[in-house]
Amino acid sequence: MIGIFDSGVGGLTVVKELRRQLPRASFIYLGDNARTPYGNRGQEIIQKYSAEDADFLLAKGVTAIVVACNTASALAGDYLKQKYQVPIFEVVAPAAQAAVSGSAGRIGVIGTRGTIGSGAYEKAIISLNPAAKVFSQGCPLLVPLAEEHWFDRAETKMIIRGYLQSLKMKDIDTLILGCTHYPLLKKAIRAKIGARVKLIDPAEEVIKKLADYLRLQPPVDEDQIQEFYATDPAGRFKEIGESWLKEKIDLKKADL
Repeated sequence: MIGIFDSGVGGLTVVKELRRQLPRASFIYLGDNARTPYGNRGQEIIQKYSAEDADFLLAKGVTAIVVACNTASALAGDYLKQKYQVPIFEVVAPAAQAAVSGSAGRIGVIGTRGTIGSGAYEKAIISLNPAAKVFSQGCPLLVPLAEEHWFDRAETKMIIRGYLQSLKMKDIDTLILGCTHYPLLKKAIRAKIGARVKLIDPAEEVIKKLADYLRLQPPVDEDQIQEFYATDPAGRFKEIGESWLKEKIDLKKADL
């Protein structure tokens, strides 16, 4: 059974991708929306929160964990891999690999302040291709726009245009969508960055890695389990999640 955690509702884009690639997979999702956002917190706090998220999932019996949050992946991914014996799949390395493999060497990254400030994507890309040029842009307003479902609003298009202008001037050929919310805005991002730029969705890439791992494991005969937990189920998590997944969610409270 797979455990997936995120700082809030955004990681449901990873759940959606998991269901697309591995429709029979059992999973437990945890959204730590009571303490969101992680993107403006320091590394020590993010490591603490991420470990508590992982402990919750392990107590539920998961045998592998997907760190859906880009900020947690960037600032706590290595820490979690050292701390736990179960496989930990974070989103930064798979997205960096996909970007490098399909790029001529001019790669853009957009994300939260925490993700961009960590330099994790740049380090991962340069480790794979030292000649690559990496251009990063923090986009803090895109998360609330996605959660408000302002996908096609004029205001959203204007903000995205402002964020992407500097990257367009750098003549990038690949753009990493370095936040779980950003794939929801892919249409607007595509319109502003241009058709020739390849978009990398870390959710898609990390689930590919997970699928590769699961194919090497012995088959498990178990009933399919799909559970959703939030640290603040009274918030808008359920409303937003049901809209994104297009189904009803039986949301339970997680006490960390």
